[in-house]
Amino acid sequence: MSTFGDLMAGPPPTHLPHDPATDDLASGTSPRDVVRAHPASPSAWAALATQAVSDDADAVTVYAYARVGYHRSLDLLRRNGWKGHGPVPWEHEPNRGFLVCLSLLAKSARAIGEDDEWERCATFLRDSSPTAADHLLG
Repeated sequence: MSTFGDLMAGPPPTHLPHDPATDDLASGTSPRDVVRAHPASPSAWAALATQAVSDDADAVTVYAYARVGYHRSLDLLRRNGWKGHGPVPWEHEPNRGFLVCLSLLAKSARAIGEDDEWERCATFLRDSSPTAADHLLG
């Protein structure tokens, strides 16, 4: 393959490592307790934000939980080789905490009237994983 072809390929997909918080969540531990045990976990924050949606919490609460999970995700993505863009596949289960946080951040931003943030997050989600965007944003 030519050098030009390699440049056109873009960055490789980012595959985050297993998140131990998912084991706690799967065993039935409450998202709030999982966040306390794993405060750096995108999956824990995604579960807490998702629970807030299920509990009909105010969009500001969902926004806050999703924002924390989003920033924890960016830290984890960077530690695992992500350079600020490129695919983060939904099909790789450990990536889902980030993708769920990003989708809930987008939706809650729209709900509170933060249209620029809605657009930015929805575009970021679609650029990271079209599958996740289709699944999570509809």
